[in-house]
Amino acid sequence: MGSSLSNLTEWGPIAGDGPGLGDIPESCVACVFLYLTPPEICNLARLNRAFRGAASSDAVWESKLPHNYQDLLDLLPPERYQNLCKKDVFALLSTPVPFDDGNKASMCILLIGFRCFGCYLLNLTVLRYGMLQEVWLDKVTGRVCLSISTKAMSITGIEDRRYWNWVSTEESSPLTQGEHIDSSSDCRFNIVAYLQQIWWFEVDGSIKFPLPPDIYTVFFRIHLGRFSKRLGRRVCYFEHTHGWDIKPVRFDLSTSDGQESSTEFYLDDCAEDEANGCHKRGCWIEYKVGEFIVTESNPTTEIRFSMKQIDCTHSKGGICVDNVSIIPSNLKAGRWRRAWK
Repeated sequence: MGSSLSNLTEWGPIAGDGPGLGDIPESCVACVFLYLTPPEICNLARLNRAFRGAASSDAVWESKLPHNYQDLLDLLPPERYQNLCKKDVFALLSTPVPFDDGNKASMCILLIGFRCFGCYLLNLTVLRYGMLQEVWLDKVTGRVCLSISTKAMSITGIEDRRYWNWVSTEESSPLTQGEHIDSSSDCRFNIVAYLQQIWWFEVDGSIKFPLPPDIYTVFFRIHLGRFSKRLGRRVCYFEHTHGWDIKPVRFDLSTSDGQESSTEFYLDDCAEDEANGCHKRGCWIEYKVGEFIVTESNPTTEIRFSMKQIDCTHSKGGICVDNVSIIPSNLKAGRWRRAWK
């Protein structure tokens, strides 16, 4: 059976010997594609002309876009999307679109056509200039994801360099260092906030965005230790890392329609780490703040989030804060690195 299927061509198993995949009307193929994921559609587009035609159908790709995808396009200059087919619109939005305080992104986009699984898509190289938030579509489900830089948040003491410093992510990219090798240290933005030492630790943020109906999870992305370079090698230092095993950090979430959630984590529970044979230091870890439900895009939901440890009986320090992510809940569980519990 497998051999027979592998021999199917555009004109049939053997020329003149009955119908083949090439005989399926393009409209029927398009109806099937409505139930498949974008990667599956691009993969099947290699089979024959009917499949390639259906894989370029606007009706197929519009079904993969969220119903309010125009709100995402409005973040871009109109000339970037006015002449694009729906397939290229999906490719455009599946690449992170940076924006700042709800304003249109000021950026340069390089558009390059490339062949992916037999299907021509749009490749975008985005040059960002000071953008503090990003939105994109998941490439498999077409669901909306958000990320907010620490630059867009309110951080107690951030203006005092005795406490906080901004660290370029060039220093916090994948590294090799004596104590721990971090295989997942890529940062979404070009800068992270590094805390040297403070007594009142508090980071607050909010975002107002027309998210489509879904269940979303909010995560803080945190790293114990600071990255630097030594003799051309990227290394990680923990001399400032202290105080996170004494009291837990509280994470809070609230929305404009009254939903609330809170949780607590010890960020540096050394005894538990050693017992489990794993280490929090030197790794980017995503801590779950909570979940909220969006039932309709209008009115726009405002999401407020924070993490704090304001017990002034002890100092704490030696931590990097990368961003806050807002991701559809079951998508996060299956695709993103899970938070330490």
